[in-house]
Amino acid sequence: MGALSHLRIVEIGSAAATSYCARLFADFGADVQKVEPPAGDPLRRTAPLTPQGHSAWFGFLNFNKSSVVLDQSDVSATSRLRELIAGCDILLDGRGIDAANCPGVDLDAIKRNNPGLIHLDLAWFGDHGPYANFAATDSTIRALSGLVKLVGPEQGPPMHAPDFQTGILGGLWGFIAAASSVLGRMQDGRGRSSHLSLFEASIAVTEYIMFEAFQRGDIMRRIGVNRFWPTFPVGIYETKQGWLGVTTVTPAQWRAFCEMLDLTDLRDDPTLVMGVDRLQRVAEIEGKILPKLKQRSAQEWFAEGLKRKIPIVPVPEIAGLIADEEKLARGAIVPITVGDETGLSAGTMQRLTGTPPLRGGRVPDLGEQQARPEAAPRAPAPKPAPTDRLPLEGIRVVDFSMGWAGPICTRTLADLGADVVKIEATQYPDWWRGVDRRPAYVLEQMYEKSVRYCIMNRNKRGITLDLTRPKGLALAKRLLADADLVVDNYSVEVLPKLGLGYDVLSKINPKLVMMSMSAFGAGSVHRDCRAYGSTLEQGSGLPSVVGDPGGPPVMSHTAFGDAVGGLNGAAAVLTALIHARLTGQGQFIDLAQIECMMPFAAPWIVAHSIGGRPPAKYGNRHPDFVPHGCFRCDGEDNWIVVAVSDDAMWPRLAQLLGREDWATDETLKAAAGRRAVEAEIEAAITAWTSARDPDAVMAALQAEGIASGVARLPIDLLQDPQLHARDFIQQVDRAFIGKHPQPSMPFREGDAPFAIRSVPPTLGEHNREILSGMLGLSDAELEELSREGIIGTEMLMEEQLVKEKKRAAG
Repeated sequence: MGALSHLRIVEIGSAAATSYCARLFADFGADVQKVEPPAGDPLRRTAPLTPQGHSAWFGFLNFNKSSVVLDQSDVSATSRLRELIAGCDILLDGRGIDAANCPGVDLDAIKRNNPGLIHLDLAWFGDHGPYANFAATDSTIRALSGLVKLVGPEQGPPMHAPDFQTGILGGLWGFIAAASSVLGRMQDGRGRSSHLSLFEASIAVTEYIMFEAFQRGDIMRRIGVNRFWPTFPVGIYETKQGWLGVTTVTPAQWRAFCEMLDLTDLRDDPTLVMGVDRLQRVAEIEGKILPKLKQRSAQEWFAEGLKRKIPIVPVPEIAGLIADEEKLARGAIVPITVGDETGLSAGTMQRLTGTPPLRGGRVPDLGEQQARPEAAPRAPAPKPAPTDRLPLEGIRVVDFSMGWAGPICTRTLADLGADVVKIEATQYPDWWRGVDRRPAYVLEQMYEKSVRYCIMNRNKRGITLDLTRPKGLALAKRLLADADLVVDNYSVEVLPKLGLGYDVLSKINPKLVMMSMSAFGAGSVHRDCRAYGSTLEQGSGLPSVVGDPGGPPVMSHTAFGDAVGGLNGAAAVLTALIHARLTGQGQFIDLAQIECMMPFAAPWIVAHSIGGRPPAKYGNRHPDFVPHGCFRCDGEDNWIVVAVSDDAMWPRLAQLLGREDWATDETLKAAAGRRAVEAEIEAAITAWTSARDPDAVMAALQAEGIASGVARLPIDLLQDPQLHARDFIQQVDRAFIGKHPQPSMPFREGDAPFAIRSVPPTLGEHNREILSGMLGLSDAELEELSREGIIGTEMLMEEQLVKEKKRAAG
């Protein structure tokens, strides 16, 4: 029986984010009733299309749901909608994006009669602030979020991925809001209302660079296709057959990469040890590595890289992704039916092993009701209690994760009230504190001054334990015996080798949920492949559909896969925790982070699997919106994304451009007619925008209701007026670094964001509080653990680490 099969969901309005959120519930058995107007959800008509004209994007978002048609003009529609909502557990409300002729309904009255109702609504920018009434599209949101400007050729224009990203990111955040509310309701009987901003949801991908800019200053610029600050080579390169994704971060990886290519001169050059130094000599280095890479195929280099522990991966075309037998076997690619057509889609990436998701399903025809397999009775909720408790209060998490992906997962749980205990070691602290073990770095405690560590680890408590020693391992097991969840993002074999595998822990604590967040999955043939967030994007299929026709695959400027893996991880554990609270049964979650990136390529997976045609690449144009692109503004490297996403916008844009003839031309009223003169329209837009300040251009366009967004740098977001108006950026004062900005979650239950209740822990800060207060250790025992190096508050230098290893070996 599905982990969520006791839940009833109603989805109204037309928003990709609510559709994806609802599908994540449906994947685990929830009954989802999708309300549509007689003409159907407008998303049913979005490209890419199958041979029979079905939307591949709509198909990906909506399988395993039922469709309910309500005609706004029918007097009975309101009562029918009221009846549906009154009988559901969760209302997913996309009317802030597109009302889709949804009948009006008095939600306040329904909530009074059903105080346990969970309600999620969303808007492009939230309900207040200077952007609140802006017209928007996926691409204009990403431009404003800092996700466009750093990608593409050095001289511009910036290059951005096709639409679909905000829907997936917003859907994940929406699921986190709604699923955490389900857990909260199981404790206090209260329904919760959450309000989600898609603009803020997209910042999850770029927040790390945004706050690095706070610390390092305005140093990031677009430096070419598949080239990115702060290291090199990180990109996609042509081989003898196929494309290869490469990420070299550490000196050891760079040396191994050079040895693999037989470039010992580069390996031994002392001025090329660090990636930031290699960025100064890009042309010289590429002149040597590119010819070498063309001597063998991407698959051959991948096999060689595995042996050498280099983070490299073949960059698949959509056809290759569909043919990947492992992804089919794991359910990352699943069968779906759309009308009379059958094909494949990206599946559910939350790989719960005890209560696995459905593997594919049918996309409902307009008005079609689908029977649910193994529907469960609705779970009774406690009588609502007046309380202001956070939804995840009472849930304890033991957090072995480091870096970005795992910590953003557990940070999200901590923000929502979970008690997260972060476990590090003085020998191997979180690598986002820094991996420099030289005396100056350690003695000056630079590992306590990393802003990127701080933004991922607020609202947590931190201890140190040497898990390689029996005493440290025993203490970890005692903590886990009373925990609800344990999370790690190490390589798959690390915790099992230490004696902390799920087979051991489930005997100690049967209700424990354990999630492994590895790159390829615990059972993958590539389980030993080294990977970063960039590696995950390179291997996801997404780069193959980004860029100009005939051009190379194009990746983004940030470690996209880390944030996406973390959000999928949060969604997965919430599902498992709901099931554990209902049944008392824990389970293992085998999250493969590379699979979590595949939904961003899902529309092309669906369309190609049904029609067989290679996906079209549009550059900065759009298959539905004309015009659509990134246009130069006045000043150095200033750009704005403009999208005529509705035909009603066109005459207003034409008038702004001084082209009354275009505004009244009948042949240009529809996008299809404008397609014939698209280049001429683009030239006119460029002539108008290039003489104007980008913010002035956006103001003029938005005053006419035309979707547009300035292409911001991540550092610009620190002063963004919308984020400041909504208090999205919170100020935190912490030891060693003082006041610094922190991002909020993109959804909130009231006017204010969820609070930052405690600052990020210093190394071992809560050793006494947890080991003594929770586990009952005496002062003498704590002193002994400290003397033996099992706990501590100071990072070890390299020479100390070497001595300790020798002692352990001897």
